[in-house]
Amino acid sequence: MRIALFQPEIAGNVGTILRLGACLNVAIDLIEPMGFPWSDKSRKRAAMDYAERVEVRRHADWEAFAAALGTHRLVLFTTRGATALPQARFEPGDTLLFGSEGAGVPDLVHARADLAVRIPLVAAARSLNLAVAAGIGVAEALRQTGGWPVGD
Repeated sequence: MRIALFQPEIAGNVGTILRLGACLNVAIDLIEPMGFPWSDKSRKRAAMDYAERVEVRRHADWEAFAAALGTHRLVLFTTRGATALPQARFEPGDTLLFGSEGAGVPDLVHARADLAVRIPLVAAARSLNLAVAAGIGVAEALRQTGGWPVGD
C-alpha cells in the first residue's frame, strides 16, 4: 500500500502525511512540482522525527510517477469520484492518490485511475483537508486488506 500526493501545495500537510505513513508502514510518493521547498520548516515540524522512518519517493512529474507505478492499481481520491468510500474495494498493492489542495488533479490523471473514490460528506461541505482525507482513505484500505501494522 502506498499514498501518492499530486503536486501538494502545503508543507504541513505533507509532513503530517509523512508521519501517517511512518506510523502505519505505508510508503509515500510525492509528485512534483510541490508548492514549497523540500527543506521547508513546516514540513519538518509536522513530520517530527517520523520522516526518517518512512519510505519517500519523489517523482519529477506525473509522467515519471506513472512510469514508476508499473502494474499497481491507482486509486484516486477525488470529490468527483464515482465510487463512495463505503463501496470501494481495495487491494494490498494499491497506490492511493490524492490531488493538490487547491486544484485536485487534471483530467489526464482522472483518466489513468483504475478507481475514483469519494469520501461522502454532508451536502454543504466542499472537501476535507488533504491529510485528513489521506488518513481516512488509508485507514479503510488497510482495514479491508488486513494491512494494519502489528503493534507492540
